[in-house]
Amino acid sequence: MGACNVWIPFSLLCCVASVISVSALSQEEPQLGSVRVVFQTNYGDIEFGFLPTVAPKTVDHIFKLVRLGCYNTNHFFRVDKGFVAQVADVVGGRTAPMNEEQRREGEKTVVGEFSDVKHVKGVLSMGRFEDPNSAQSSFSMLLGDAPHLDGQYAIFGRVTRGEETLKKFEQLPTRREGIFVMPRERITILSTYYYDTEMESCETERSVLKRKLAASAVEIERQRMKCFP
Repeated sequence: MGACNVWIPFSLLCCVASVISVSALSQEEPQLGSVRVVFQTNYGDIEFGFLPTVAPKTVDHIFKLVRLGCYNTNHFFRVDKGFVAQVADVVGGRTAPMNEEQRREGEKTVVGEFSDVKHVKGVLSMGRFEDPNSAQSSFSMLLGDAPHLDGQYAIFGRVTRGEETLKKFEQLPTRREGIFVMPRERITILSTYYYDTEMESCETERSVLKRKLAASAVEIERQRMKCFP
């Protein structure tokens, strides 16, 4: 059979290429939700966001623990330079006692939401035991790429600020206990808080709008006085 030449407009090709490019990017880089959580440690703050489209059940669970204050007085029990900084389980990791609701939530397990998202520097990945559905509240912040973890641990978020704080963690003296490299000094999560970036944006826009309206009112009054003395 002879070849069939079909003319396709260049603009259409560009549109198709753009759609394919955006689609590929969205698959490789899942978007963070609008919520940000801040861990205030004795070495500085760390902020992170969630990936609700990647691990919705895990995100709901961790965010509820944050809202209940479960991570307050907890600590990073593991710091393996270039690998992970791992938060301890809230049950047993805190210095402050837990109330009944905190303990009940802290003891819950969450189903393993394994995905195609890669374990690269900055992502948050759940800790677990051999059972793939045994994750509770411990999670790691990746200090470097770890492809051997891909598909085996649930990624649910990403660090958005606090790289300097994590670098301080890596500079602390450590000791080894079995497979774990642990800091000799306690890295305490003194307190936590969260905010919504969309709400922050709305507040800013509202403030700008108020200023514009005020300026308009002044100008209207000026024009009224000028035209109708």
